[in-house]
Order: sequence, then structure tokens, then C-alpha cells
Amino acid sequence: MNFSAWSIRNPIAPLLAFVLLMVLGYQAFLHLPITRFPNIDVPVVSITITQSGAAPAELEMQVTKEIEDAVASVNGVDELSSRVTDGQSVTTVVFRIEVPTEQAVQDTKDAIDKIRGELPSTIDEPIVAKVDVEGQAIQTFAVSAPNMTLEELSWFVDDTVKRALQGQRGIGRIDRVGGADREVHIQLDPDKLNALGITASSVSTQLRSTNVDLGSGRGQVAGAEQAIRVMGDSRNVAALANTMIAISSSRFVKLSDLGTIIDTYEEPSSFALFNNQPVVSFSVFRAKGASEVSVAETVAKSLDEVRANNPGVDIKLISDFVYFTYGNYTAAIDTLLEGAFLAVVVVFLFLRNWRATLISAIALPLSAIPTFWIMDVMGFSLNLISFLALTLATGILVDDAIVEIEN
Repeated sequence: MNFSAWSIRNPIAPLLAFVLLMVLGYQAFLHLPITRFPNIDVPVVSITITQSGAAPAELEMQVTKEIEDAVASVNGVDELSSRVTDGQSVTTVVFRIEVPTEQAVQDTKDAIDKIRGELPSTIDEPIVAKVDVEGQAIQTFAVSAPNMTLEELSWFVDDTVKRALQGQRGIGRIDRVGGADREVHIQLDPDKLNALGITASSVSTQLRSTNVDLGSGRGQVAGAEQAIRVMGDSRNVAALANTMIAISSSRFVKLSDLGTIIDTYEEPSSFALFNNQPVVSFSVFRAKGASEVSVAETVAKSLDEVRANNPGVDIKLISDFVYFTYGNYTAAIDTLLEGAFLAVVVVFLFLRNWRATLISAIALPLSAIPTFWIMDVMGFSLNLISFLALTLATGILVDDAIVEIEN
């Protein structure tokens, strides 16, 4: 049976269906995330290995080649590339597009775990992570305060600002740029070490093994099973200074007796300037699938609270890609409406038929608005590509309406 003919003879059901779809489409349009580009999930994994003081040639032979050989055998690998610098090796693994990202990450981790014993013992633990191909910050802020040092500003961003933003809906991560990280330097006295018959390597090994929190199984406490942990991590410099170092099987000395413990900051590896003044900046990244506009509103609200609680700190927005995203969104909406209006005008000018024009004018929103519900169900967002598709479809809808009228 011809569906158009059936709909004309039985108009109630189609009308109710279109009303329902219009309502669903309108509600979905109000809640669809607004982004610059569609959400892209590409199976790309990075493997980062660091070894302090290692030369690039040494890392390439002992680490990078082993990593590449292990990962090359993983099912679905399409391309391998590595970058080796002083003390760091980064291998990027590109999988075929049909491989799920979670599976790609897990398979890569399994491959690295199998050869972990063949890698040098002096390397840091390999970091296997998914590469975020959409990973551009949506907003960047500069933080300054006349009464704070650069180190204090760094701690303010890490402790206060990150705590205020992380965990908020739609916020992926916060990255600090510039400033300095806290470090504790232990300057051992060679004369004291020689007098006590202990080496700096032995002190370092003991600190690594004792200055850590360890799980110790489970036990019965007050009739209930509880996890047991041995708390050995030093919570402050004073506790670290009082750490006992074994000299022999029966002799121990405090770490402070072997040298000087200094609570300081590492040498900055990057810096940020705003109006030729040193600042600490931080960038905000959205979570996958989140609306850039909604995230920007959340960030603005949270930072207003931070400013109110810290009047001596100035937080300025210095880069805002959300502004361009929202501009693209409004421009695309305007283009879509203008295109629909001009299409209706063209139909009237060429057909000189009010009935045909009215049918075309009604067909456009009845076809476009329910599309937003389908987009919401499929996890799409309002972006340049989706609006371009809707705009192009407007012309096709007019053609279909004219054909339907003539038939």
C-alpha cells in the first residue's frame, strides 16, 4: 500500500506521530551537546617510558625496540611510531578503526606486561594510555597574585583551583602550565656516609622500600572483615627526617643524621607570561561527549566561587575556544533558517502555487526537528558537520516535496 495515500485517507495517526516526534525533537534539541566537531573515538594508544639520565641511543636499543617488537604482534595494529629523547621513549600505536579503543588499550597493556621483566630495572613503570585525538583545551586561564610567589601560586592552582573544578559535570581534566612542583631534596654528607659505612645507593633503596603505603591483606576487626594497610609514607618533611636508616643488622640512624633535608621546588621546565608578567596558567579540557558551552558555564560558576573566597588572587580568561564554538553554532542555526526560508521563496517564485509553497514550508520543520531526537538517541552533538548535513538536506526536502505535490 502507498504510505502517502494511506496517510491522506487516515490523517489522525500520522498527525499524532508527527506531533510526538516534534515534541521529542524539540526537547532533544535543547539538551544536545554543542561542540566544534563531532566526537571522534580513534583507537590510538601511547606507551611512555622514562629513565632518568638515559641517552636516546641507549633507550632505543634497550627499551624502544623491545616495546615495538612486543606491540607489533598485537592483533589489529595498523601503524607504529616512536620518539626517543633524553630520558624518555614514547611509542604511538595506531590500531585499525574497527578495533574498540578499550580493547586496544588493554591488549597493549598485556603485551607490555609480558616483556616487563626484559626491560631495564632502572626505568619508571611504563604508562599505557589512550591518545585523545580531540584533546585541545577549550579554555585557558592565567592566575596571578601580588602577594604570592610562583611556587605558592602553583600550589594554589593544584590544590584550590583543581579541587574546585575536577569532578564537575563535563570537565575532563585540568592541566597546569608554568609554575613549579614541590620537591624534597635530601643532600647526603659524604663524610658521614663514609664514617658510618653506608652508601648513598643503600640509603636511596631503603627510602624507596620504606617510604610507601602497602596493602597487607584483610583481617577480622570487631567481628567484621576489614582491609589492613601498612602506612609508611612520610606525610611531611619532619617525618621524613626521622625515618630510620639501617647501618647494619642492629644499628640504625635517622635520615637527618646523614645529611640535610630541604623542602623546596623543582626547577621549572616551563613558564607562562601574561602581559610580560610571570603567571601560572591552567587549561580546561572537556570530557568526551560533553557540551563545550555547558562546560564553560560550569567553569565560570566554579571560578566565581574561587575568586570570592580568594580576593587577593586574579584569575583571567586568556584563551576561549568556546566563544568560537558558540559563534559557529549560532551561525549554523542562522544559515539553516535562512536556507529554509529561501527554499520556500524559490518554490513560490517558480511554481506560483500557494498550496505547493505551504506544503514545502510545513515539510521542512516536520522533517528537520524530529532529526534532533534521532541525533540524541545516537549520541551525536550539534556541530559544524551535523549542521552542514541538515543544511544540505534542506534542498533535498524541497525537491521531495515538489515531487510529492506533482504526484
